[in-house]
Amino acid sequence: MKFIKVAALALSALIISGCAGGLNSMQKREYAAFENEGVLIEEKKPMVGAALGLLPGFGSFYAREPGFGVVNLLFWPASILWDPVSGYDGAQSINYDMTKTYLRKEKGKELIALEELLIADQIDNKTYLIEKRKIDQKYEY
Repeated sequence: MKFIKVAALALSALIISGCAGGLNSMQKREYAAFENEGVLIEEKKPMVGAALGLLPGFGSFYAREPGFGVVNLLFWPASILWDPVSGYDGAQSINYDMTKTYLRKEKGKELIALEELLIADQIDNKTYLIEKRKIDQKYEY
């Protein structure tokens, strides 16, 4: 009886660990804003991740989670219950991270260009602050 409880607990831990964390509520709002603004970089397609999750561990492998992919491979066909969700969430997380990185780099480029104009005395401090505020608002999500 005790062995069954321990085995069930171990199995539950493995099943839970096989799922990708996904995005939190704030990140989901940002992700939706990226989609609405048309700036989302879709490196991985979430629906492809979900479809691949029906195969043994492929959803996790697609989402760049090889450790979870091996666990899901070992627990296939039971992993069909959670690996599509893991693949979908993992693809969304990758897209979110790629978009945030891209936007951070683009904002940095624009700020550097603006600072170079200020240093070269092509704009004054007031214009610099106005333009900097516009850049900050442009990349606010």
